[in-house]
Amino acid sequence: MNKQFKRYLQFTLIALDLFMLNLAFFISKMIFDQGITTKFFSAYLAFWLFLNTFWVILSFILGSYTERVILHFESFTKRTVQIYIIWIVFLFFYLFFSRETEVSRLFILATIIAFGTALLFNRFLYVGIKHFIRRQDSLFNNVIIIGYNETAKKLAEYFSEEGINTHLLGFVEDPKNVMELSPYPILCGMDDVIKVSKELDVQEIYCTITPEQNDSIYTLMREAENEVIRFKVVPNLSFFFSKPVIIDYIKDLPILSLRSEPLEDVGNRVKKRALDVTVSLLVCIFFLSWMIPLLGLLILIESRGPIFFSQMRTGKNNKMFKCYKFRSMTVNKDSDSVQATKNDRRVTKIGKIIRKTSLDEFPQFFNVLKGEMSLVGPRPHMVKHTNDYSKIVDQYMIRQFLKPGITGWAQVNGFRGEISNPKQIELRVKHDLWYLENWNVWLDLRIMFLTVYNVFSGEKNAY
Repeated sequence: MNKQFKRYLQFTLIALDLFMLNLAFFISKMIFDQGITTKFFSAYLAFWLFLNTFWVILSFILGSYTERVILHFESFTKRTVQIYIIWIVFLFFYLFFSRETEVSRLFILATIIAFGTALLFNRFLYVGIKHFIRRQDSLFNNVIIIGYNETAKKLAEYFSEEGINTHLLGFVEDPKNVMELSPYPILCGMDDVIKVSKELDVQEIYCTITPEQNDSIYTLMREAENEVIRFKVVPNLSFFFSKPVIIDYIKDLPILSLRSEPLEDVGNRVKKRALDVTVSLLVCIFFLSWMIPLLGLLILIESRGPIFFSQMRTGKNNKMFKCYKFRSMTVNKDSDSVQATKNDRRVTKIGKIIRKTSLDEFPQFFNVLKGEMSLVGPRPHMVKHTNDYSKIVDQYMIRQFLKPGITGWAQVNGFRGEISNPKQIELRVKHDLWYLENWNVWLDLRIMFLTVYNVFSGEKNAY
């Protein structure tokens, strides 16, 4: 789909949602508020700014209007519901911490309900917009695909899913080479491509057969352009690579990568860092401020030694850093080489409690503020273990492309605690690499929620 058209669609959807939010605000204001005095005007203005600002911020962070989301009604609606719920939660936090009492509570409730209803209306309006666009012939390109192979079938599937302004007419292939029922008709053979394209008013031809496979492709390219038909080649890179690759460009030079890494993008790193700093500051202010003296006293009463335990661990780009924890063991010489095991005698009584509830990990929020760790990422391992595991697990060091996390995708899927066999670390690495390739802010929030849920529900590997 045309990229400029996508941007127009994104702008329209953002504008519609903000229009409905403000419409809900002002209608509720007219109904439930009688004569706002100058005294209360600033309170309503601050509330209005909060509603709009946080809707825009949450939509940006969670990618509500990204191309990948808005092209599918189900994904777009699901993401909207998620953001709407989080927006309400932030709204309640705002009202609680600002101790706002001047804004009518009935007005607030009416605005929330009205905006939710308006969002639902907007999503059905979005379906109408898509159907309207699909009926406009002037916005569509008729396309055909040369070749009937795995690449061609995949391309046809993508057109079906995302080609809002693309009308696939069929395939070009010798019928005797097609041994199955094709999802689109076989229009003709290679010799009649241009003739059939002119008859069907085709604007674009996608060729899944490269010129290296068939010399006549060069001739077809010239003939198509002479007939004002765009000709595009879709290379099958499996001829050169045995695994999928990611293609990017530096000007006109194609760059092939072995995997997608969303956090290579500076914008995504800024989003993740903003979430890290915001949450860590809140935890330090509202939890660690009283947790450090309280747990520190209990730790000192039971055993001699420091309140905090610091250990060198491997982080992003395999650089070492000091990882902080509340000390949960007696001071011992094996702490830098031997993992904690079930019924470990080194663990103190208070240590058992804070390890079971993961309270021992809270000082790592300081590591997050320092930029050495993130809220979510692969768990940092001891230097010795990184050296050991990298020799027995293929692709282990790839996880070091990311900042280590206080929690991670592997941990919320049950892979935490003692590692007693190679299979366990292989599964952890597999989950860490999936996280690296599929990161988004919503995934981080989901993992954080699951971590809190697992702490309260209890984890058998937390010891």
